[in-house]
Amino acid sequence: MTLMFKRMEMVARSGGRLHENLDTSQLIEMALIRGEGKLSEDGALVVKTGRHTGRSAQDRFIVRDILTKDDVWWGETNRPMNGESFEQLHKDFLDHLASLDDVFTQDLFGGSHRKHRVGVHVVTELAWHAAFARTMLVRPTDDDLRQFSADYTLIDLPSFRADPERHGCRSETVVAIDFMHRIILIGGTAYAGELKKAVFTVLNFVLPQQDVMPMHCSANIGPGGDTAIFFGLSGTGKTTLSADACRTLIGDDEHGWSNTAVFNFEGGCYAKMIRLSEEAEPEIFATTKRFGTILENVVMDPETRALDLDDPMLAENSRGAYPLNFIPNASHESMGPPPANVIMLTADAFGVLPPIAKLTPEQAMYYFLSGYTAKVAGTEIGVTEPEATFSTCFGAPFMPRHPSIYGNLLRRRIAAAGADCWLVNTGWTGGQYGTGSRIPIKVTRALLNAALSGKLKDAESRVDPTFRFQVPVAVDGVDPIILDPRAAWADSEGYDHAARGLADRFRRNFTQFVAHVDETVRLAGPVGIFDA
Repeated sequence: MTLMFKRMEMVARSGGRLHENLDTSQLIEMALIRGEGKLSEDGALVVKTGRHTGRSAQDRFIVRDILTKDDVWWGETNRPMNGESFEQLHKDFLDHLASLDDVFTQDLFGGSHRKHRVGVHVVTELAWHAAFARTMLVRPTDDDLRQFSADYTLIDLPSFRADPERHGCRSETVVAIDFMHRIILIGGTAYAGELKKAVFTVLNFVLPQQDVMPMHCSANIGPGGDTAIFFGLSGTGKTTLSADACRTLIGDDEHGWSNTAVFNFEGGCYAKMIRLSEEAEPEIFATTKRFGTILENVVMDPETRALDLDDPMLAENSRGAYPLNFIPNASHESMGPPPANVIMLTADAFGVLPPIAKLTPEQAMYYFLSGYTAKVAGTEIGVTEPEATFSTCFGAPFMPRHPSIYGNLLRRRIAAAGADCWLVNTGWTGGQYGTGSRIPIKVTRALLNAALSGKLKDAESRVDPTFRFQVPVAVDGVDPIILDPRAAWADSEGYDHAARGLADRFRRNFTQFVAHVDETVRLAGPVGIFDA
């Protein structure tokens, strides 16, 4: 059996009614008829994803073959699956597909740049998953649709149960990509975020060959036409800080950086909803009251249909998917010029890092490869105190190639654009989590505004003795104490101990990259064992 098949063969394999390229209203109507979700009092579709309320990171696989064996960074993140196992999995997916009463398909693009996009034929059993794909990927124009040709086929079957022995996987849940035959299989999970991250993974594999830097970042454009990109892991403020009423939003999560542009991979945003504040995040909050928004695992009163965004009963990771144009100042082109500023966001729960620091290009590569943030107590089972998290390139689960490929691409792009680079801490100050306090979002916005406007470019600064980056000593409207984390601690010796501990974590994590970077990058991190 060959894995390659044409679209008409896929249609023939669907046993029930085939619903092709329905619009969002039709899909939401189907979701309601089929009992997949309910409307809130303001018209958003509210759904539950069951036991999977986040990504199944340990159930992701890539087929190891002649195309991938030397080009994928194999390990805990990128787990190999042999071709025979994938072929059996694919056959069983098609058999399961044939047993369904309804099948929904959407023809969409990953990427808003016509030269650097991939066509994705999405096949799913859930109307709301089809609506999610239609929201999060880029919708073709009528002309595009008439001549649409899929580069990849994505089959999404939440009711499918994988067999580890039969399919060479780990559990009943599986996300598997065959780059040779251009097929993506997602089974055993209703968490819709798997769809968008699978397409992101494909772009992260394909685009470096086109000299395009794929990025897990948000991006926006200032009144003067200057682009800023915001790297960051979940919970660091990537979506919140890019949704700025004074700047035009390109996108909140996934982008490419070519020689001429920064462009969005997606057609929508996928924001965390838990404890969303109307005051702090008005643009995102307003989307919860729109028909066309899909809310995952948000608690809703069954009688009044009122939402409770503060209730984590269903999930701490409750999410909202909405079209990009639901943000009032979103870019119509989903594109901007190469960035003038590159921001790396971290939520440092140890209270050690300053709220903003200027990085050299070498430091930018160091902190990009490190991809640091910190988990806090209560966010995951077993986490009882701050825990350092290093996710290479601020998106290790989605980066199939070796991190040095992306790091060197970023370094070249920064040099070519002459971009200024900043490390921004949205975490704690005055002590670690439990003792100190979270840096107020209004302070972070004030610091970002100063950086993006150019006011910090030549401002007076000090060199941090441990981390070696430049920290401004004064910013209009910001308490100077908050700019010096050591001074903000009541116990300066406690700060010194915490700073040394975090620096040591950075150094130990970076040993995996030492052989792949030059000396200037090795010396760009905290003071320590890599110094000459």
